[in-house]
Amino acid sequence: MPPPPRPPRRVTIPDVARHAGVGQATAARVLGGYGSSSAATRERVLAAAEELGYSTNAVARSMISGRTHTLGVIVADVENAYFARAVRGVSDVAAKAGLQVVLANSDENGDTEKAAVQMFVERRVDGLVVAPAAAGHDHLDKAVAAGIPVVLLDRVVGGAALDTVVVDNRGAAKAAVSRFTEEGHTRIAVVTSASPAENATGLAPGADIWTTTERLAGYRQALRAAGIPAAAEVVRHTGYDRTLARSAVLELMTGPDRPTALFTTDNVATLGTLDALLDLDARIPDDVSVIGFDDAEWATLVRPRLSVVSQPVQELGGLAADILVRRIEGSTARPRRHTLRATYIARESTGPVPARVRALGVRGE
Repeated sequence: MPPPPRPPRRVTIPDVARHAGVGQATAARVLGGYGSSSAATRERVLAAAEELGYSTNAVARSMISGRTHTLGVIVADVENAYFARAVRGVSDVAAKAGLQVVLANSDENGDTEKAAVQMFVERRVDGLVVAPAAAGHDHLDKAVAAGIPVVLLDRVVGGAALDTVVVDNRGAAKAAVSRFTEEGHTRIAVVTSASPAENATGLAPGADIWTTTERLAGYRQALRAAGIPAAAEVVRHTGYDRTLARSAVLELMTGPDRPTALFTTDNVATLGTLDALLDLDARIPDDVSVIGFDDAEWATLVRPRLSVVSQPVQELGGLAADILVRRIEGSTARPRRHTLRATYIARESTGPVPARVRALGVRGE
């Protein structure tokens, strides 16, 4: 039986040097992108590399240049449309800077995030964009100490001296809920992933600030501005769980003093809310008005179309990447928080307080 064919030998720098008629050091400089060579020599070496099918050894190049030309990005869940759009913004800017993006999911788990940061540090990425899932910043400080700049996306980590790109979540939520109060609604419920333990009424300086916590704070500010008491029984904490959000809304809408308006602080809560209202055969906005936070693609496909707070998500990711690229290139500007504005989009899911209360019941019950 004949021996198996030997795999083709990898083309090396000495091979390219011989083919181009130059020294190995000259070929290495051209192929590694460092040092200086004449235009004619560079053209000859690159032509030889192409003819031979030479591919750059990224590890060796990084050892020479100190750069891997990669960015690490850590988000909660890339399947979430919000983070998918943010990552697209990061990758578009990175590509223009000649950088590749390597992605990791934290699944909203602090230990998973810390392990991902450590992995990226060991791989010597040039920079990190992190949507933090963990309070505290020791693991991020270690990355910076290792020479890897870090930019936070979407959330603030208290006490961290890091560039941070966020949306004005509190102001946007307040503006959205104020639309309800302007229509005369006084029984306004909120379905949120913010933890009941989080201080949503006024975070202390240096505290970790999470998006949904800020949105819940904006909801409460809008009620106070309208002179409406913030009733605890219409605040439902459901985590990032569509099933729990559905159950919470079913309970709210079949109770003795049901709300006439519903505000949701994230897309998962919005989907659970709409699921419940469909099961109840509730008419939007005749029975209840709804505003969701974030403008998902499906928000204009449901009927009535959903009124939302629209975030500049791709711009958010692009700005984070742009700041990171400048850090990689040597910027020593003082780290700061960059806050982008969100926009309220009025559609057909909001209206005045219903003239009468119609009995609602879950289908099949």
